[in-house]
Amino acid sequence: MTPRHFLASACMALLALAGSAQAQQHDPATPLAVAAKVDLRGDAHSIAVREMRIVRKNDVLIVQADLASQGRSDRTVFYRFKWLDSVGNQVGDGESWKQIAVQGLGQQTLKSVAPTGAAADFRLEMNVETR
Repeated sequence: MTPRHFLASACMALLALAGSAQAQQHDPATPLAVAAKVDLRGDAHSIAVREMRIVRKNDVLIVQADLASQGRSDRTVFYRFKWLDSVGNQVGDGESWKQIAVQGLGQQTLKSVAPTGAAADFRLEMNVETR
C-alpha cells in the first residue's frame, strides 16, 4: 500500500468514527455509565437519563431509569428495553415501543423486568419528540 492510499484509508476511518460518535451523543447531564446503556435515536431535546437502578430478584433483572426534563417545554418520550444475554444476543421477542409524557422541568421513572433469567444486560432505546 502506498503512503497516499494509507493516508486516504486512515482519513476514511476517522470520518467513520466521527460519524458514529456523533450519532451516539447524549445529553451532557447523563452520566457516562448510564449513557452506555442508552441508545438514543435522534436528539435528546433536553431529556437526560439521570440515574439507573438495576437489581436481580429471583434470578430476573429489574431496571428503573429516571428521566429528567431540563427544559420548560413538555416532551414525549418513546422507549423500549432491549434485553441481552451474556454474549450480547437479544433475549426474548423484544418489547414494543411505549410512550410517556415528561412535563417541562419534570421527572419520570421508567420500569421494566427482563423476560427471562437469561438476560444479563440491557439497552434502553429512546426517541424524544417535542409536543
